[in-house]
Amino acid sequence: MTRGRFGAWAAAGLGAVYFLLPLIATFEFSLRMRRGQYSFDAYAAVFASGGFQASFLYSTGLALATIVVAAALVVPTAYFVRLRLPHLAGVVEFITLLPLVIPAIVLVFGYIRLYGSSSFLPLTSTSLGADALLMFGYVGLGLPYMYRSVDTALQAIDARTLTEAAESQGAGSLRILFQVILPNIRSGVLSGAFLTFAIVIGEFTFASLLDRPAFGPYLQRIGASRAYEPAALAVIAFALTWACLGLIQLVGGAPQASTRR
Repeated sequence: MTRGRFGAWAAAGLGAVYFLLPLIATFEFSLRMRRGQYSFDAYAAVFASGGFQASFLYSTGLALATIVVAAALVVPTAYFVRLRLPHLAGVVEFITLLPLVIPAIVLVFGYIRLYGSSSFLPLTSTSLGADALLMFGYVGLGLPYMYRSVDTALQAIDARTLTEAAESQGAGSLRILFQVILPNIRSGVLSGAFLTFAIVIGEFTFASLLDRPAFGPYLQRIGASRAYEPAALAVIAFALTWACLGLIQLVGGAPQASTRR
């Protein structure tokens, strides 16, 4: 027991050193913008930059739209597959995992060739069309995380019993889905939403090749021309990601805490 506990703590310590030391060094470097002393000048310059505000707001709006579309697609699909079509569960899971094995650069080049040609509606020729194409690309990238979160939440409840009870009261399919099932899997939907948000905020390949003013390409442009601001942006992006993970833990742990009480 003592050796196993020591080995676990040693592995955790090595992992912490491996991941935290670069972050600490990046944070320390971001404070050196003022010569001879530490300051938050790099962070002030980042937040005062119009490019930062515009790109972050653009990516935030795109992330919210992606979450809405992904949830509207995944929640009914996962529910009806689990309840009505369980024999298709493996096929649906395989389809939702495809974005993890197909590189993003392959997907975006396929989008550009297909939806930018004259044989289809040229979505890449207008700003709104490119935004829509980027959003649907992000829906695909977030699909594995959203589907797994929702499907796990559905496994934790007795969806069939809830559905039968609601049907016995005369509720229709849409009412059951939105008023009975969705409130019970809210933690799973929110977990998938936070993961999707973190993916969209930091994504570079889709936004860059579609020439959209997103946060990921902005990070790359700043990193190519500045010294201290990119370090500050890296710390900010890391903080945003961990904030999303913390919210996932908070949301996912809330129902369990209430059950124990």
